[in-house]
Amino acid sequence: MNKNKIKSIEISEEILNALKSGQPIVALESTIISHGMPYPQNLETSNLVEQIIRKENVIPATIAILKGRIKIGLSQVELESFAKNKNLTKVSRRDLPVVISQKQTGGTTVAATMICAKLAGISVFVTGGIGGVHRNSENTLDVSADLIELSKSNVAVVCAGIKSILDIPKTLEYLETLGIPVIGYKTKEFPAFYSAKSGFLAQTRMDNPEEIANCMKVKWNLGLQGGIVVGNPIKKEFSMNEKVIEESISTALKEASYKNITGKEITPFLLEKVSELTNNESLNSNISLLCNNALLGAKISIAFQTQS
Repeated sequence: MNKNKIKSIEISEEILNALKSGQPIVALESTIISHGMPYPQNLETSNLVEQIIRKENVIPATIAILKGRIKIGLSQVELESFAKNKNLTKVSRRDLPVVISQKQTGGTTVAATMICAKLAGISVFVTGGIGGVHRNSENTLDVSADLIELSKSNVAVVCAGIKSILDIPKTLEYLETLGIPVIGYKTKEFPAFYSAKSGFLAQTRMDNPEEIANCMKVKWNLGLQGGIVVGNPIKKEFSMNEKVIEESISTALKEASYKNITGKEITPFLLEKVSELTNNESLNSNISLLCNNALLGAKISIAFQTQS
């Protein structure tokens, strides 16, 4: 890490100590806090996810941009302040230089979190669902920067699949084109965020964290740049009815089109609208799958650290 990078990054003492001692670490994004859930659920969920990771003797590293600096590992005070802030920027790859140079504060997306995790030397990242190819993309050309970043940054991303508001088969095709391994954890079928079933196959099935960690190690030892997607299905008891969720998404998409909501604002709008239409059932599912992913991510981080 060169001196210019150091100026823009602040790594908490706990994370620095973990990096020096070789303790496993899991990166966490912050757009879930800033744009994914309302307060206080965002703070409560963030704390819960960190607690789950710590119970596995793994260090959680929530990543955000605070006043123009990349912060790796937020303190409780910083988390609380961040969760209450209603004027946060959504930060993806293209936004990082602007937000940092203008000393803004914002939540990092999957793409931006991968970049920051890689800079800090963290190899495992837990999120809810990755971005992808949007529905009607043949007209809008709306493809998430998450997919491009997955082809660049050597970070394994544990998720509950692609957000259901997106075009799942087109996203899987795009991931294949970019050469990104797509693993189904204990399943052949790639999960669909709110539901364990999507109707589409993952590239391969792996049944334990050690297999996944070995795949990470082999990929990067071969010099194959980019991440790995680990699809971890939502638990059955929290999985939503596929018809209900699809109807809610369809209604939300129509409203977004009517209101001309596009770009980086579309995903937060759709998630909030779907939550409203499902009487918060989708929000509860979102929290459940995040916790489920945190546990798996912690176990993968332990296995990867053991094998390295």
